[in-house]
Amino acid sequence: MKKEISQPYRLALAHKSLLGTSIGDAFGDSFFGDTLQVTENIEKRTLPDSLWEFTDDTIMSVAVFEQLEKYGDIRQGELISQFIINLKLDEHRGYGATVRRLLRETDEGGDWKQIAAQAFDGMGSMGNGAAMRVSTIGAYWFDDLPKVRELARLSAEVTHTNTEAITGAMAVALATAIATRSAVNGTPFSASDFTEEIVSHLPDSDTRAKIAKGMTLSPNSHPESLSTILGNGSKMLAQDTVPFVIWCAGHLSHSFEEALWKAVSILGDRDTICAMVGGITIMSAHKETIPSAWQSKVENYETSIFRHA
Repeated sequence: MKKEISQPYRLALAHKSLLGTSIGDAFGDSFFGDTLQVTENIEKRTLPDSLWEFTDDTIMSVAVFEQLEKYGDIRQGELISQFIINLKLDEHRGYGATVRRLLRETDEGGDWKQIAAQAFDGMGSMGNGAAMRVSTIGAYWFDDLPKVRELARLSAEVTHTNTEAITGAMAVALATAIATRSAVNGTPFSASDFTEEIVSHLPDSDTRAKIAKGMTLSPNSHPESLSTILGNGSKMLAQDTVPFVIWCAGHLSHSFEEALWKAVSILGDRDTICAMVGGITIMSAHKETIPSAWQSKVENYETSIFRHA
């Protein structure tokens, strides 16, 4: 008989993942600027001076978390309404032009389903924004991968209807679930097993193929090689972002700190990549690898204006 898992326990896991997302988000965002200086900081592992504020990655993740907190589920209309509220609270948190337009038009009375589906000449957005906000789903429903897959899809569809974006969201949520399950059950995983299990639950897509390709790459691969083969998010697309995230989280699942330094070394969309890697790896990483200084330095999502529950 399957053991019943309490909601408080599930929420504690989701909170932990959200903390990882916020730390990764703020950490990665602090490494934008002069490329030579940024590269030197990464090589020397020196943190730039910054406020360590999080971006839209965390803000939208908070809204997803609050759906789980209220329902253990995703209610799409309510989720997009919360996205709109949070955008109005602070529009200067790194939101992309497409999602800003979608939220604005929805707020003005438009049908979000039609607006999302019509984006990019009817192809729907294949951006990485759907994947950046779903780690809490995987942490909360770690024991039910089909549920994780479905809720990731629902959360993605309110802004991203393209298969690539939906696949990316599924992959990040599944990765978090597998990392969480590993910690809860005390069962470590290899990078190849981690990736194979994720891929087995994904629809046929370029994102899926590139995630699978990551299994052929050595854990010692140079960031430039990883960027060339898997992408680094510079195109802001799911298939250009999520494959590296899965590779990084799979190979560095034991160390939150090492995973984030590896994640930022690839440059590109560094806040979003680090947000995803942070939300996944904090679940499986050894506690001593989560720097207490980073936890105290990052903006507190619980006391922020974006926390409504």
